[in-house]
Amino acid sequence: MNARSYPAARTALVAVDLLNDFLAEDGKLGGQIGPMLDKLDLRSRLARLLAGARDAGVTVFHAPHGLREGVFDDVKHVLPRFRFAVDNQVFWEGSRGGDFYPPLRPRQGDVVIARHRMFDAFSGTDLHDRLRARGIEKVVLAGLTSQTCIEGTGRHALEAGYHVTFLTDAVADFSEEAHRAALEISYPTYGHEVITVDEFLAGVEPAA
Repeated sequence: MNARSYPAARTALVAVDLLNDFLAEDGKLGGQIGPMLDKLDLRSRLARLLAGARDAGVTVFHAPHGLREGVFDDVKHVLPRFRFAVDNQVFWEGSRGGDFYPPLRPRQGDVVIARHRMFDAFSGTDLHDRLRARGIEKVVLAGLTSQTCIEGTGRHALEAGYHVTFLTDAVADFSEEAHRAALEISYPTYGHEVITVDEFLAGVEPAA
């Protein structure tokens, strides 16, 4: 199979954390990540990616973050950034901030995965089982943030045996440094392909 060929029936677009707390202007993290979202024009790029993938018959899997009371009770050493998230109810299940950003919310035919609590959208969720049930071989990653959940999910996908593609212009992070480290160092290390939205969509072989 050609690495730049993405048969729609065997390819999944995994959209990570397209939530209000990141993407809405009044989201709890909007003030911190907003400048990078605007600079990279991420919202419109994601909208074009989702539309293009759906039109070609690629299934979109939504992998949202989700926190709740007691979510880390089994974790002895909680990372400070997750302690902050719990204390401030970021991505809180049932809250507006933890809901999908309306312009990018799931559509009919999309698959919504159980919520992940840390950086890896496979860990503790049904993502692997849902991908395997549909015969998915190629995982294409987009969303937030470049160096954390996108990278963490991509690493797991690689270890699980998937062909992994990172989309350079469909991700963002809180800082230029973190974003650049992901694109220039991590993605080429863990991804079979590191390409743009346009390159991905051009390589999709639409479903019959």
